[in-house]
Amino acid sequence: MHTPLILVRFYHAFRLPVLFGLVITCVGTIGYWIVSDYRASPLDCLYMTFITVATIGFSEIIDLSASPGGRVFTIAIATLGIANVAYTTSKLTAFILESEINEVLRRRRMQERIDALSGHYIVCGIGRVGANVAHELVVTGRKFVALDESAAAVELFHEKYPDAFAMHGDAQDDELLKRAGVARAAGVFAVTGDDGGNVLITLSAKQLGPQARLVARCHEVRNIDKLKRVGADAIVSPDFTGGMRIASSMIRPTVVSFLDEMLRTDQKLRVEEVRIPEGFDRRSLAEVAPASRDYVVLAVRAQDRWEFNPPADFRLAPGCTLVVMAHPEGRRALERRVAA
Repeated sequence: MHTPLILVRFYHAFRLPVLFGLVITCVGTIGYWIVSDYRASPLDCLYMTFITVATIGFSEIIDLSASPGGRVFTIAIATLGIANVAYTTSKLTAFILESEINEVLRRRRMQERIDALSGHYIVCGIGRVGANVAHELVVTGRKFVALDESAAAVELFHEKYPDAFAMHGDAQDDELLKRAGVARAAGVFAVTGDDGGNVLITLSAKQLGPQARLVARCHEVRNIDKLKRVGADAIVSPDFTGGMRIASSMIRPTVVSFLDEMLRTDQKLRVEEVRIPEGFDRRSLAEVAPASRDYVVLAVRAQDRWEFNPPADFRLAPGCTLVVMAHPEGRRALERRVAA
C-alpha cells in the first residue's frame, strides 16, 4: 500500500518539532515533580507543564514560591516551549502555503507538457479497467493523459505513476478534453464504469477530435448501438470478453498461457501493429523489415485480405499494416524504418 505523498512530506516537516515538544513535556513533568519535593501527582505535573508551555498560566497547583529554583525552571520551560510552539506554527503555515503553491505550479507545468503532446492517448476513467489500460500504455512506452472525476483516484494514480499525466475532472466536459489535447490525440479510451457517461465522452471526443480512434467500454448490450451511432470505432464488453477468455482457457490453454506470458514477461513483448503511411514508396518486406531480433513479422493486412507469415519479397504499399511481435524499442525502430 502506498503512503500518500502529503503524509511523507508532513512527517519530514514536523518530526523534529513534535519530538522536541514531547521532550519538553517529559522534562517539564519530571521537573515539576522534583520541584514539588516528589509530592505532586504525575497528572498535576503534566498539567503545570501544559499551562506553562501554552501560556495559559491558570490555576497553578504546585507552589513555586518556596523554591526560587522552581520559578527559574518555569521560565526555562516556558521559553523553550513557547519557542517550539511558535516554530511549529510557522512551519505549519509555510507547509500549507507551500503545498498550495506547489500544486498550482505542478498543474501549470503539467499542462504545458500536455500542450506539447501529439499523437498521444487519452484514458477517460482510471478505475479498475482504466488503470489496466494506462498500465499497458506505460509498459509499451506510449504517451497518454488520464482523466477521472475522483480526486482520490487521480492522487493514487500519481503515486503509482509519478511521471504520467493525470487530470482531475469530468471527462464528459469539453473543456477538460481540450486541455487533454483531444484535437491532437491518436486515440481516446472511454472506459468509465457508466455506459451513459461513455456515450457522452464518445460524442464529445469525436466532435472535438474526429481524427482520434475511440474505443469504448460497454456493460449493457442495448447500449452498443448507441455507442456506434455516436462514433465509437471499437466497443469492448467486459462480460463478453470475460466469457471468451474463460472458454479459451478451457479449449486452448496453451495459447492463453502464451498470451499471458507475453503480457508478464520482463522483455515487454507485445503483438503490435505498424501502419504503412501515405506517400510510402512500394518496397519489399525484406527492405522495410529485415530479419531482426527486435521484432518478428507475423502477418500483413493489405486492404481486405490477410497475408500470414509473408515472404521476404512481399510488396508493401501505403495503407498496409504490419502485425509484428516486438518489444517497445523494436516497434519504434520499425516505425522509423517505415517512415524513412
